[in-house]
Parts: sequence; structure tokens; C-alpha cells
Amino acid sequence: MSLAFDPSSVFSQAIEDHLAVIGSLRDQQSLLQRIAEEMTRAILAGKKVLWCGNGGSAADSQHLAAELMGRFRRERCAFPSIALTTDTSVLTAVGNDYGYERVFQRQVEGLCTRGDVLVGISTSGSSKNVCAALQTARQIGAFTVAFTGQGGGEIAAIADVALRIPSKDTARIQEGHILCGHMLCDWVERSVCEQQPELEKGGVR
Repeated sequence: MSLAFDPSSVFSQAIEDHLAVIGSLRDQQSLLQRIAEEMTRAILAGKKVLWCGNGGSAADSQHLAAELMGRFRRERCAFPSIALTTDTSVLTAVGNDYGYERVFQRQVEGLCTRGDVLVGISTSGSSKNVCAALQTARQIGAFTVAFTGQGGGEIAAIADVALRIPSKDTARIQEGHILCGHMLCDWVERSVCEQQPELEKGGVR
């Protein structure tokens, strides 16, 4: 006999768990600032920010790349930011010819340069294609960032810095990732425009 389903508990438990995870991010502000400073450095130096991930993390990659390329809160010039998850011809060609584990790594080989920033997102920390992308980016001389969950996984050991969302629940980890991504975009946008005010209001870099 199955237990009675309490619909309200789904919402109340999710909200409670979400607030606990988000509240714990106060302890990671210094790490977030380091990541934001590296992104700011890269943009001011004419470098770029690259993003990759699978599934929901692919959507987060595209979302956050768009916040930098378009705008987050203020009118300013576009910041160079690319999601490696969007070109279906590249993804299917590389996946077919080299294997899915190289779909991001091959793009890193072609697009990433020394001084860029690569953010690899994996809630489990074990996505092989994200690991390969981070490894290659480090060899090139990019600053590498892992967005992952509580355990960190393999990507946390590969990247220069790892943002670990303190949860084992994929949904809560993803919610933490997008909040941290938004905070990074806000910090970077403010910092770049403060250091180069001419970039505001659509100024050209």
C-alpha cells in the first residue's frame, strides 16, 4: 500500500532545502570574488570567457554567456563570452568523428587562448567532456573554473578553482550555479565599467 501523497510537502521541502543551500553560499564570497576578478582581467585584456556543460548545465552555460555578451543590468559594450554548447554542427561532427568526450575539448583547442577563462559546469563533477575541456584549457594557459556539487568530483581536481555547491541534489546544485553565475556577471559588469567607463552606454572596446 502506497503512502498518501502530500502535495504541499513537495513545495515546502524544496523551498527549505533551497534556502539552506543558498544561505551557505555566504561562505564562498572570497572564491566568487577571485573568479570575478579573473573574468574581469580577461575581458579588460581583450580575452574571453568560455562556458561548457551538459543538459541543464549546458543551458546554464548558454544563459550566462548571454548575460555577458548581451547585458546583465547596465548598458555597455558586449563582453566576449562563448558557450561551447550551441553549435550543433560542431557538436555532432566532433561527437561522431572523435567521440562525445571531446565535443568541448576540440572547441577549446580551436578557440581558447592563454589568458582566457573557461568555466566547466557539472553537478556530479564527473562529466568526461568537461574534464577534457578543463585539462586542455589549463595546458593552453587559460584560467579554469569548475562549477560542481558538494563532492567536487574530478573536475574540482583539474580546475584552478572549484565552486562547490554544498548539496547532493542536482536541482539544488543547479539553482546554486545560476545564482552564483548571476552574481559573477553583476560583479564583472560593474568592475569592467568602473575601470573603463568608456565601455558603458554601448561604447566600443
